[in-house]
Amino acid sequence: MRRDTFLKSIVAMAAAGALPTLAQASTNLKLMIPANPGGGWDLTGRALGRALQDAGVAATVAYENKGGAAGALGLAQFVNASKGDPNALMVMGAVMLGGIITGKPPVSITQATPLARLTTEYNVFVLPAESPLKTMKDVVEQMKRDPGSVKWGGGSRGATEHIAAAMIAREAGVDPVKLNYVPFRGGGEAVAAILGGNVTIGGSGYSEFQQYIDAGKMRAVGITAPERIKGIAVPTLKEQGINVEIGNWRGVYGAPGITPEQRKALIEMVVKATRSKAWAESVVKNGWTPAVLTGAEFEAFVERDFASLRATMVKAGMV
Repeated sequence: MRRDTFLKSIVAMAAAGALPTLAQASTNLKLMIPANPGGGWDLTGRALGRALQDAGVAATVAYENKGGAAGALGLAQFVNASKGDPNALMVMGAVMLGGIITGKPPVSITQATPLARLTTEYNVFVLPAESPLKTMKDVVEQMKRDPGSVKWGGGSRGATEHIAAAMIAREAGVDPVKLNYVPFRGGGEAVAAILGGNVTIGGSGYSEFQQYIDAGKMRAVGITAPERIKGIAVPTLKEQGINVEIGNWRGVYGAPGITPEQRKALIEMVVKATRSKAWAESVVKNGWTPAVLTGAEFEAFVERDFASLRATMVKAGMV
């Protein structure tokens, strides 16, 4: 089924009350968001929290933001403080895997309990509206002339937009080691840097930039998707002759040391949340692609993606 057809169907089902809900539960959940407010993980975590309540599987959801080191600081706090807690959740995704590869933190995602992949989102690159550069071709040409003069702004080192920028450099014949990448701890910081002209070009999920693109404060010049996305009027890198494609998926983990039964119960709660009206609305609003994968299949996916990301980063000269 086409993505746009699927999204229309789930919104219609939600509006008609056809998506299943439960009587209000008494569960009080704690959700770790390993990033500062305003970024993709923050949007995902809070959307998931609303959906868990809308689905009737959580009475309350308490959020905690802990940004830094591509999510490694939040991961460390989650692993150390939530052992055996069946009511603790943490959002994460491809960015965290990239950060673990580059930063080699003392904690590992394997110490937490994989529950479910939720969405996939592709990175959009934007220029400040007042930038003398108008297209991705302009950016690439300037980078060829002087790699250090192009400041790429985005998430932590190892984030998918960092990997994409290194891949673009490599495709352009520029040594990725010379890439001038400026990492930020949260989407809010990155947006401020782009709007203030403190970086040449910025990358992140479309949902983080949408309001500024719509307001004419940012100019979107490329997206890392394999083909154009319905409802997002941004050309792909591939159609501009840049053979770069990379997706940024996001998921949710449970605490270390929970029982198989507790893991199963959390997975069921998350799946019910993704069938709620609140989640359907968030998916459409943020331009996310639904990509639910749970349990052992999700765990195997993470292992494969970790290996794939590492290979890509080695090829791009990042590791």
